[in-house]
Amino acid sequence: MIDLTNPIFHDADKAREYLESQRWPNGPVCPHCEAKNEATQLQGKSTRPGLYKCKGCEKPYTVTVGTVFERSKIPLNKWLLLTFLMTNAKKGASAHQLARDTGLTQKSAWFACQRIREAMTPEARNAGPIGGGGKTVEADETYVGGKAKNAHKNKPIPPKRPVVALVERNGEVRAQHVADVTAKTVRNVLVTQASRKSKLMTDRAALYDAMGREFASHDAVDHSAGEYVRGKAHVNTAESFFANLKRQIFGQHHAVSEQHLQRYVNEAAFKWNNRSSLGIADAERANNALKGIGGKRLTYRKTDKTCNA
Repeated sequence: MIDLTNPIFHDADKAREYLESQRWPNGPVCPHCEAKNEATQLQGKSTRPGLYKCKGCEKPYTVTVGTVFERSKIPLNKWLLLTFLMTNAKKGASAHQLARDTGLTQKSAWFACQRIREAMTPEARNAGPIGGGGKTVEADETYVGGKAKNAHKNKPIPPKRPVVALVERNGEVRAQHVADVTAKTVRNVLVTQASRKSKLMTDRAALYDAMGREFASHDAVDHSAGEYVRGKAHVNTAESFFANLKRQIFGQHHAVSEQHLQRYVNEAAFKWNNRSSLGIADAERANNALKGIGGKRLTYRKTDKTCNA
């Protein structure tokens, strides 16, 4: 539960102190040379709050330097509020709604949401394979996009785009937007994101036949024959993740361009990997997102705005 009366959502200085405690639990870390606890906090009437100077490289910095919050005119307390609201909305929150909730313009809220989604993206060096000996990984694919019958004659809905998900039962999900659903494309996702010591569960799609032999075991259910569960064989966990993703996109954003689809997939995956059933509370989920803001600068030009939800 989010306490909206918390000073960190109303006072920029309190928000900065909170962010420092999350990013620097053991003291300031220079974003320029990575020196730890080698900083002097600058004081003075003309000095902005939270400004440090590194004793090593002698460069000034604040807690937002080198993060998705850097050089933003949005007050830091509103950044925290946006982060908490986004990470605790299971089915997502549109930029229009967040703009109304925070008093920002829709344009600012949309760009802020994209930055926060960037913070939810796991760093490749920290994302080891899921699964392992004795564990089960479900692999499945879906298509995300609107239906042609719902398209306005002057605003056609973009074609559906494929997303592949690998879900460790009682564990994490890895989801990726792919160009197509072929054995080569899916295998590249599967063998790089899941341990081959895992038990693999899929449906009866022919593309899984060969790659299934690369894992400890492979079992499948035949959806075309109306089979969805056979003992421990099913891909219901992966389909549950897809249900959450589609509710987020259809219910809140309505349409997402292919350019930005992966960020929305990353958001859904982050929430799945930080869900309450894994013992992660609302505040901890938001704090985990805040810990991912470093080293992920995102400019407005890079987003090339083509989606406003």
